[in-house]
Amino acid sequence: VSDNKHTLVIDDEPDIRELLEITLGRMGIETKAAENVAQAKALLSEHSFDLCLTDMHLPDGDGMDIIQHIGEHYPELPVAMITAFGSMDTAIDALKAGAFDYVQKPIDLEQLRSLVDTALKLQTDASESKASSDLIGESTAIQQLRAQIAKLSRSQAPIYIAGESGSGKEVAARMIHHQGPRGEAEFVPVNCGAIPSELMESEFFGHVKGSFTGAVSDKQGLFQAASGGTLFLDEVADLPLSMQVKLLRAIQEKAARPVGSQSEDTTDVRILSATHKDLAAEVEAGRFRQDLYYRLNVIELRIPPLREHTEDIATLADASLHRLAAAYDGGVPELSESALQALLEHPFPGNVRELENVLERAYTLCENNIIQIEDLQLQGGTVEISPTHTSQTLPDEDVFAESTETSDTNSTALANAQLPDGVGLEEHLEGIEREIITAALEATRWNKTAAAKELGITFRALRYKLKKLELE
Repeated sequence: VSDNKHTLVIDDEPDIRELLEITLGRMGIETKAAENVAQAKALLSEHSFDLCLTDMHLPDGDGMDIIQHIGEHYPELPVAMITAFGSMDTAIDALKAGAFDYVQKPIDLEQLRSLVDTALKLQTDASESKASSDLIGESTAIQQLRAQIAKLSRSQAPIYIAGESGSGKEVAARMIHHQGPRGEAEFVPVNCGAIPSELMESEFFGHVKGSFTGAVSDKQGLFQAASGGTLFLDEVADLPLSMQVKLLRAIQEKAARPVGSQSEDTTDVRILSATHKDLAAEVEAGRFRQDLYYRLNVIELRIPPLREHTEDIATLADASLHRLAAAYDGGVPELSESALQALLEHPFPGNVRELENVLERAYTLCENNIIQIEDLQLQGGTVEISPTHTSQTLPDEDVFAESTETSDTNSTALANAQLPDGVGLEEHLEGIEREIITAALEATRWNKTAAAKELGITFRALRYKLKKLELE
């Protein structure tokens, strides 16, 4: 850290002031100290600071007075609260009031140094424009969301991101990370519903060799992998209650114990969480711990569903079509007037993800680089396609029509439909699709135009499938 950084230390205990001054001095940071609110306000008016560290209990007031005063008069100055050990309610209140972060007494010097380093990066690193292009749209709702993200990225407070499936919760989480002082460190997303419960503790906190059957070596956990950066807990409502207790302790103590280890590792992560479920309702139903809910939901960020900012649909569609064209080396198709109108009138229960999936399918179906209303195939409601495997080709319904004639035929069809061991339905269907396309290409001596005609699909659709199936 450069020697021109200045920190204001506010504490009525001389020993604490001295400890902080020595520690910060070794980091090349100059300090000025105050022992009460009045002295602190005087120093703030006379000098410029890069960071403020304040105790909660002061002779003529408390740390909340300092946070409020700085928020009103010096909004760019990060404030960290020093709290008594175990007083998490105080720490949470401070974060809600606008504190950058907190540190507990007795002060852990490693945690303190980490906090100071992160806070000082705000002065040199933070940029509101960073990653703002990820959130597309100029509606009032999206502009307000971008402004909220820019503000929240400056804090280290845990944020709960509320929103429907497909609305862009991970996009918002990544923006908070990249625009903040941790932006150069790791962003580690984890789907809490996708980890088997018996492996969850090891996944989160790591394990040491020999701690259980199959633990053939030490393994780093997600908290360690995200050290210095951000841990994004997606679908956090899916955590089993037993894991919720362990997660709560890791967040409160800023430390995690690997499975089988005798000691704890200090953790330095910012926690962002999200779920499409109503987390407050999950607490009411007894499926989610109330204490963990309050710890994660220090600040709530709501992502609006697409139906609340339909004026952004045209812009979102244009960006999506440009991405598809770049991904598949094709021209950028245009939406016909009727197709655009249909998109504007569609309710999009699957939100932005559904819009992207609709357009990806339409991209493969359209001809002459114009997407017509029939290419969108919107009449079926939500297009439930996974974000990583889109536009799957399924056999036509009439392929199976004959198998319904008799029970004998049904049994035969079922027997013939058995999947090979270890092969999922999607992988099996892709294998069939690959064989059919390869046969058509070989029959036409790899003339793609002729092969597309033979298959009864557009040339664009064939190019898309060749890329998806890695046949190019």
